[in-house]
Amino acid sequence: MTVAALPGALRAEYPLLQTCTYLNSNSTGALPRAVEGVLAQYWNTMRAWRDDTWDKWLSQMQAYADGVAGLIGAPAGSVALDTNLSAHLSRLASCLEFTGERRRVVITDLEFPTVPFIWKGFARYGAELVVVPSKDGRVDEAALEAAIDSRTRIVCVAHGAFATGAVLDVARIAKAAHAAGALIATDAYQTVGTVPIDVRALDVDFLMGGAHKWLGGSEAAFMYVRPDLLPSLRPAATGWLAGASPLGFQQTTDYAPDARRLMGGTPAPLMVLLSRPGLELIQGVGIHAVREHSLKLTDRLMARADEAGLRVVTPREPHQRGGVVALSFSGDARVTERLVARGFICSHRGFLRAAPHFYNTPEEVDAFMDALLEEQRKEAA
Repeated sequence: MTVAALPGALRAEYPLLQTCTYLNSNSTGALPRAVEGVLAQYWNTMRAWRDDTWDKWLSQMQAYADGVAGLIGAPAGSVALDTNLSAHLSRLASCLEFTGERRRVVITDLEFPTVPFIWKGFARYGAELVVVPSKDGRVDEAALEAAIDSRTRIVCVAHGAFATGAVLDVARIAKAAHAAGALIATDAYQTVGTVPIDVRALDVDFLMGGAHKWLGGSEAAFMYVRPDLLPSLRPAATGWLAGASPLGFQQTTDYAPDARRLMGGTPAPLMVLLSRPGLELIQGVGIHAVREHSLKLTDRLMARADEAGLRVVTPREPHQRGGVVALSFSGDARVTERLVARGFICSHRGFLRAAPHFYNTPEEVDAFMDALLEEQRKEAA
């Protein structure tokens, strides 16, 4: 599909769009109507249950993982699945040693709350957390580089900040981490599905993300692992699915040779099945067309905010922002609540966040900004 054709007939695939002006895909993306058929099929499977269903489910889960791998420029077999980033990050952390001099974990103060919470927990095993402060809603990349040294075990940073949409130059930070002998993991929850990503170009060791935002899926999360690292990763937080032959139901003698070694116990296949239609729609449109459409709509949001004298927190440069526009003004939290009550769905995480996706139109952006400015004037009166 060409950029000029977006969103076009694509909107009919998303029933939620018929009920409101939905600009909240950075929080929870709209689900495509094909999900209803997946739910019906799941019920038909459960009401006629046979144990060999697990063979089919695991095959479908692997197909989804490999589909995600293709989207981010990774090879098949390099992506593991779980229900959330917390599970992935905890399992990754359990692979690492925090002894001797190299025990530091470098993050920023713009990470989603999960990230510092988990690494603080690993302090009991010797991890030492280093938090680099942000500046004006974005990471000070020079300060982040300066915090990485021979004592750093891993750098764990967001590709896109959840509150502001600011995109980090991950390739630059990966270069600094590797030069210091450290690993790098990046949280791409706020970019996968709206920003083109190539893990090889970024040169990251681990990349985590999930389906329920820009990928229009359910609670299915994924983690890419650089293939040459796989043999060295032996997680302590693990489960039967990480074994070499899980469906043999014998005592596990070794980890799976591919990224499945970073999985846990009995999975939640329904969440993956529900997420496949959204991924397929993104693949059909093409991530570069998605990105071009997103930039057009976020440019429009920022231009309207500028005209009204509202502070735009999100970086202006296209390569430094994702699909979110964060606005700051007096009473922005109350205005967010009133907009949602009127059917203009957005969110507030310190700032008012609006996030148009490939199924949104310029007319929706204008209607949203008209309503926002009306409510902002009421707030200021």
